[in-house]
Amino acid sequence: MAAKRLSFATDLKGSLEGAKAVFIAVGTPESRRGEGYADMKYVFGVAKEIAPLIKDYLVIVDKSTVPVGTADRVEEIIREINPEAAFDVVSNPEFLREGSAIGDFERPDRIVVGAHSEKAKEILREVYNPLNISKDQIVFMDPKTAELVKLISNAFLAVKITFANEVADLAERIGADGIKALMAMGLDGRVGGKFLHPGPGYGGSCFPKDTKSLEKTGQQAGSNLTLVEAAIKANSGRKARMVSKISKALGGKVSGKNIACLGLTFKSNTDDMRESPALVILPTLAEKGARVVAYDPKGMEEAKRAMDEIDGLSYADSSYAAAEGADCLVIMTEWDEFRGLDLEKIKGLMKGNVIVDLRNIFYKERGKIRELGFQYTGIGVSD
Repeated sequence: MAAKRLSFATDLKGSLEGAKAVFIAVGTPESRRGEGYADMKYVFGVAKEIAPLIKDYLVIVDKSTVPVGTADRVEEIIREINPEAAFDVVSNPEFLREGSAIGDFERPDRIVVGAHSEKAKEILREVYNPLNISKDQIVFMDPKTAELVKLISNAFLAVKITFANEVADLAERIGADGIKALMAMGLDGRVGGKFLHPGPGYGGSCFPKDTKSLEKTGQQAGSNLTLVEAAIKANSGRKARMVSKISKALGGKVSGKNIACLGLTFKSNTDDMRESPALVILPTLAEKGARVVAYDPKGMEEAKRAMDEIDGLSYADSSYAAAEGADCLVIMTEWDEFRGLDLEKIKGLMKGNVIVDLRNIFYKERGKIRELGFQYTGIGVSD
């Protein structure tokens, strides 16, 4: 802002004057047509607005996560409105993580560019040149392939998370330590340790939507992705497993129990409640007769909007307030704030002594926690 290289405007025509590239970065929520279909009205709407304003050569960059073939459709829309326009449509998917988007942008693992023309490629090189990344980090391909890269990247990570969850379940049944098993497996360079942390299931705005979009793409092409389909099914059932785990820790039923749930967002360092496991787990506990008190460092407002007027569900303004009088404390999200809790104080506030750690944030301290008098249950360990 101080260098006057960033400005904001509502006038699209004025903003396009002198521009070499324009990025389309709008939402593509799930369509009313059903699961796997993206609502493309915002992307196509922007294309229609841009089309009559193109005077000189312009690169139109799809930054949004879109179905394979979107770049072709954007080009068709613009050609229909402005047949004489000089432009290229490029697919340049983003790989930013919520909570660390700026760092991810400044230090990307790779930049994927789907473009047909050398002129468009050169302009994208110019756009990303200030990041001082190596030429090997910019990967050029055709637009359809670039669109596919985004979907398969997220689908693979979702499959990896699901695999970790199922390994954890197996380890519990056979008396093994699933956390150590997954850690040891992840040390293999061919596997890698990221996304091998079992929990209540993946959520957010990307993994659920993108796995279903890839599933639909495969079905429409007559090439079903059975592994992705299995991950979607397993993740859908994951929340019920977590409810059962909580119930088991409380002796087989939750009715009449006071349950404190710490964490509401689908992951830490964001206020995003979209597809969060909490949206299923908390109402289910309440429906089964539990009195649920929830707290999250950043997600309270979004949670209250998403879970409004659910009988048996209320909110606290701190972890300690949520724990007061609780029979059970459930860790739903891996916030650092929860790692630093004064557990002796928590013990004094609670009526019961059950901790169900759905993120394994206390995995290494579980022995000490039990010494404090807690009945501790994590994921992937049977001790």
